[in-house]
Amino acid sequence: MGSTELIERDGYFVHPTSIVDNGCSIGKGTRIWHFCHVMGDCQIGRDCNIGQNVVVMQHVRVGNGVKIQNNVSLYTGVECDDDVFLGPSVVFTNVLNPRSFVSRRDKYAPTRVRRGASLGANATIVCGVEIGEYALVGAGAVVVKDVKPFALVVGNPARQIGWVSRYGNRLIFNDNSEAECPETHERYLLKDGQVQMVSE
Repeated sequence: MGSTELIERDGYFVHPTSIVDNGCSIGKGTRIWHFCHVMGDCQIGRDCNIGQNVVVMQHVRVGNGVKIQNNVSLYTGVECDDDVFLGPSVVFTNVLNPRSFVSRRDKYAPTRVRRGASLGANATIVCGVEIGEYALVGAGAVVVKDVKPFALVVGNPARQIGWVSRYGNRLIFNDNSEAECPETHERYLLKDGQVQMVSE
């Protein structure tokens, strides 16, 4: 058997070096690559791509079309909506004040990544935050508070430096607080500190 060959199981595909526990739900067309561990009682949607050395822990929820790059651990309390992108070595947490000698399993803080958001390589997401739809978190950023939809954030701690379109292009707003995606020509409006798409 070739090292890149995946085995089909109930409509999804898994590499022989990966472990998929009983009791998890995995959608059709999803591909799970080398050295992954998918734990029971988690949910992964359709047509996802899960790179090498990824751990998906119990009670994690992953939507459809999500791409998880190598070396990402999704801890209990993490939820990713459809079409989320998690770059290589993205770090999630689920306890704000961990101690090895104190059990805080009943104090996991939830983290929600909304539809279409992208997290760059080595970004760290401190638990208890929400990352808005189509937001873009730069590589290496440390997110400690909520990120608005369509926001572009970078740095440690992450700070907003602009806005991006649904396709991830920078938005430049005119005097009327309107902007257009240079790739798709979708139009956006900035109002009361929030961006919304007004046309597709």
